[in-house]
Amino acid sequence: MTARGFTEEDIQKIEKSLPTVFEIGFAFNQWSLGEETMQRLGFSPEQYAVVDFDLLAALGYSRDQIDAANYYICGTMTVEGAPHLKEEHYAVFDCANKCDKLGRRFIAHMGHVRMMAAAQPFISGAISKTINMPNEATVADIQEAYMRSWDLGVKSIALYRDGSKLSQPLSNKGSDKTSDRSDDRQLALSEEFDKQLTAARDRRAEELRPDEILAAAQRILANATNTDFKRQFAKAIERNRLPAKRRGWTQKAKIAGHTVFLRTGEYGDGTLGEIFVDMHKEGASFRSLMNCFAIAVSIGLQYGVPLEEFVDKFVFTRFEPNGFVDHPNIKHSTSVVDYIFRVLGMEYLGRTDFVQVKPEDRDVDETHHEEAAQARFDANVSAQQAADAHGADRAQPDAHGAEAPTNRLKAPTGSQASPVSHQPSAELGAQLNAIRSREAQMAGLMGDAPMCDVCGSLTRRNGTCYVCDCCGRSMGCS
Repeated sequence: MTARGFTEEDIQKIEKSLPTVFEIGFAFNQWSLGEETMQRLGFSPEQYAVVDFDLLAALGYSRDQIDAANYYICGTMTVEGAPHLKEEHYAVFDCANKCDKLGRRFIAHMGHVRMMAAAQPFISGAISKTINMPNEATVADIQEAYMRSWDLGVKSIALYRDGSKLSQPLSNKGSDKTSDRSDDRQLALSEEFDKQLTAARDRRAEELRPDEILAAAQRILANATNTDFKRQFAKAIERNRLPAKRRGWTQKAKIAGHTVFLRTGEYGDGTLGEIFVDMHKEGASFRSLMNCFAIAVSIGLQYGVPLEEFVDKFVFTRFEPNGFVDHPNIKHSTSVVDYIFRVLGMEYLGRTDFVQVKPEDRDVDETHHEEAAQARFDANVSAQQAADAHGADRAQPDAHGAEAPTNRLKAPTGSQASPVSHQPSAELGAQLNAIRSREAQMAGLMGDAPMCDVCGSLTRRNGTCYVCDCCGRSMGCS
């Protein structure tokens, strides 16, 4: 090495880094030796800055020489061929895949299947274990794994062929270029982050724009594996506390007979900052859990967690009590938490995709009902006024001062009654008969149909399934 330009100081740097590398090539790069050494050896920054630059190969070492030095210094990454280890004991050290380039042994895929089959009778659910296959696995091997798993009573399996993904958790083979390229890229990213952080420290804090700080933090969070920075960054976010006097509203509703009070606290701009949940006639444990849940959601909102995240996460959660809801817009919910975030999503986000009665539809319906009721009231008043006026005219005395005969003012009775008086009763009877007929028809269609688990309406049988005519939900089909 001294003949190729390395000094004693360079050799000491290399020997110091060897215990921390998996391949010898990682000890021969610009980060281990420094740019001054690289330039003294005759390489330009454009050459050694390339991610897949191989210093040993560039200095004239052959691949066989590099591999021999790598196996002698860093090891072969396998126990195969190790001294004092008998070949019949190799099976104890077998892994899911072949170990490095020299490894030839691995656990056969049927060994994974038989392992799960031995434990399956004692487990009620499926087993979370992957059947690892080598890169040379064929379609017939995969078919055999599925058929034998079914034959042995394994409830579910997960197959993975080595090398079938660009990145994988079990990858212990060190190729000539891929490993160097991947690790050198990580080192380059770390070097770039160090330079960015150093430059940011040199600048005054007031010179940094918020978008620059946020962009730098996002880049570091996306590539950092250490959680220390994430925790420090989370502590830097201040909690936006609500004022002592705040506005909000209280919504009372009943879920399957259970009374729920939902109270909110708002910031000055009308955005949601906290919630309170109070349930009537509930046990201390459940009531306390709901209070703690409301506190956790409130703290998340005050630390900047978007309300949309809570709504998307907790809508359609299912537990008791659930069922019909006494609310103008939400008529059915799958749980108390589901009801809470349906209300919050509708009130603060304007979302109507999970409410049964949209606010605008309800307003239009109420307006139509009010207009129709007002029209009927006006018609009745007009008819009454006309009848009163007509009766007053008939009761006036004639020109000679004699009163008109009183029998003209008497309402017709018995057979003298007008047939028009029977018309409303006949129409009402026809409407009642039509309603009874429709109810009988629906009863025949519904039979033992359950309630819709989305909107709460009664479903009807459709073959072997049940269909909701209100929201289109299909139930009971596999």
